[in-house]
Amino acid sequence: MSLAVRTVGLTKRFGAIEALRGISFEAYEGEIFGLIGPNGAGKTTAFRILATLILPTLGSAYVYGLDVVKEAAKVREIISYLPEEVGAYRNLTGREYLNYISRVYFKGREAEETFEIGLKISGLSDEDLSRLMKTYSRGMKRRIQLARALMVRPKLAILDEPPSGLDPVQKSEIRGVIKKYARGLGVTALISTHEMYEAEAVCDRVAIIDRGVIIANGTVKEVIEDVEARNLEDAFLKYVKMKRIMT
Repeated sequence: MSLAVRTVGLTKRFGAIEALRGISFEAYEGEIFGLIGPNGAGKTTAFRILATLILPTLGSAYVYGLDVVKEAAKVREIISYLPEEVGAYRNLTGREYLNYISRVYFKGREAEETFEIGLKISGLSDEDLSRLMKTYSRGMKRRIQLARALMVRPKLAILDEPPSGLDPVQKSEIRGVIKKYARGLGVTALISTHEMYEAEAVCDRVAIIDRGVIIANGTVKEVIEDVEARNLEDAFLKYVKMKRIMT
């Protein structure tokens, strides 16, 4: 398998705060890779570096072999990024918004096909798609933005806490959308989450991050079996406990 993402000794400091402390991990083309850990562990910082939004203090990061610092413009051409908190165009309908996005990226028939894909990914009814997005619930807005991130068929979709703030039913729906459309469209997906069940349900491989340090890395099965855990949440707690005892 070819590498989609590679970070080497990635470090980020904000003044005296070291958000990332030399992390290294790899994600392969075609997989759903999870960067998982508690709030404040450094997940969003790592994703913002990969999305070329902030610069690392030290270390390197590559997306399909492109240096995210030296070749940032080229990286932006092949990725999409879904932040944890993202707004909506209040005075556009969901349909208008997805149509606009499709025509920003493509022209003619390709734009029309992309628009149709976006409508399907959103999972919203014709009635809901005809409403202004200022009337949408948080879950509806999240589905529209996830559709926006996947419909353009990026080589890499960077999804920061995709089910953030949603209820259990909505979270289940978002998991299904990511698994179905990331694989169906041939998109490599990087997701972050602090919810271990979500990661276990959707990811092929994961890296556990705690306080800016990667403390485990591998397939979901490997990470669980390496500490004889019952599930990923149990494994996560064991890894964190061991790491904090050692430090």
